[in-house]
Amino acid sequence: MAASLRLGCQGILNGIKLIRTCRGIPQSHHGHYRHVFQSQSLFGAAPMKVMMPALSPTMEEGRIIKWLKKEGESVSAGDALCEIETDKAVISMDSNEDGVLAKILIKEGSQSVRLGTLIALMVDEGQDWKQVEIPAPESSPAAPPPTPPSSAAPTGTVSRKVEPRVETGQLRLSPAARHILDTHGLDPGQAKPSGPRGLINKEDALNLLKQTGSRGPAASKVASVPSAAPQPPQPSQPAHPTSTSQAYPRPSIPPISVPGKPAAPGTFTEFPSSNVRRVIAKRLTESKTTIPHSYASIDCDLGAVQQLRMDLAKDAIKVSVNDFIIKAAAVTLKEMPEVNVTWSGEGPQSLGSIHISIAVATEKGLLTPIIRDAATKGVQEIAANAKALAQKARDGKLLPEEYQGGSFSISNLGMFGISGFSAVINPPQACILAVGRSRPELSPCLDSDGIPALRQQQIMTVTLSSDGRLLDDQLAAQFLDKFRANLERPQRMALI
Repeated sequence: MAASLRLGCQGILNGIKLIRTCRGIPQSHHGHYRHVFQSQSLFGAAPMKVMMPALSPTMEEGRIIKWLKKEGESVSAGDALCEIETDKAVISMDSNEDGVLAKILIKEGSQSVRLGTLIALMVDEGQDWKQVEIPAPESSPAAPPPTPPSSAAPTGTVSRKVEPRVETGQLRLSPAARHILDTHGLDPGQAKPSGPRGLINKEDALNLLKQTGSRGPAASKVASVPSAAPQPPQPSQPAHPTSTSQAYPRPSIPPISVPGKPAAPGTFTEFPSSNVRRVIAKRLTESKTTIPHSYASIDCDLGAVQQLRMDLAKDAIKVSVNDFIIKAAAVTLKEMPEVNVTWSGEGPQSLGSIHISIAVATEKGLLTPIIRDAATKGVQEIAANAKALAQKARDGKLLPEEYQGGSFSISNLGMFGISGFSAVINPPQACILAVGRSRPELSPCLDSDGIPALRQQQIMTVTLSSDGRLLDDQLAAQFLDKFRANLERPQRMALI
């Protein structure tokens, strides 16, 4: 009996020693020891990492809109885990594994989550998801140990930090700063420059004047004598408070306004921007700074298109003017393949397909869904595709293949009453066509008897923005001329 108790106590002591030893094992080796001991109580359940995926080729970061699964829920391969806002749309992220969602690490609404960031953990079916092993965060380089304080200074002296001082010959002063320093007899070497390349500007001179105003000009040039104990700094009054306050009254930045309270003059209110807005701003800046834009405009007569629309409406076929514009642009690109090109890092690339990107305004920004193979589709089919894609864009449900790979863009602001405008090219495309509203105009003509008369036309102005590296002005003019011919004779487009 005594021997059994002795063996039992010895086993308990050995187990305690083993646990202490295992808790000191690095996490990178836990998998090997778990395989040996088959114990979740020591190390926790082995996790399956869920990372922020790249849901589009241009995506660099995402925003988690909503988690569709809760902690502890079973997940099958193909189930939607969460909704992520990319640089173009809101896309559901599907699970690649079967298991249980154990821990959500990135909460809903988190913005600017970089690709590859750990957002959640899963465990296998049958494991205790509450005991999931949460990986330790990546440790930053250890900071160097603090320098031990130096020995106390001898009595009667105070150690002071010696700051490097710019030589007088190297000082750069603005005219206003030089005038202030010369007028008040201040040493320029004591001013702290804040301008570009060490320039001492007017504000720097006024700051020095505030610090030395109460002591007089001569006091700024006298070196301080070491004393037995440091004296607390005394607030000084400027020598000329009225002129100084008038010369330096403005704050460096406007104050931030408080929601719900009236805004004071010069204030602003910050509001968060979506990933789509940030990507649009980045791409527009890239386009205007790296692409040499060239512009050309032409007027088109919409009389034949309007008449054909009325004839189709009698057969309950509803199409818009924009549908005819898409068809005319696609047919013109088919006739002129030298315009259906894009620019890559190595030079121009000719495209074998004609995919038209149409600009759709949404609450989150301007999106460009694509009508693929538009040259081979009829106007009625183009109308159906454009309507469906526009609705998906407004709902944020576009798939990556529905907005990537366009070869030519069209932006129509005619429905907003805009007569004409110039659009920014959507890289790597070579062109974008800006469409204005139709307007009635009178033009001279000859009647049936050969007598000069006037007739009313529905005129629409379109402006082509083209990449000067790919299209010269003559090629852009030829494209617009053929585009007008196709739009003014819509029956011709069916024959090409």
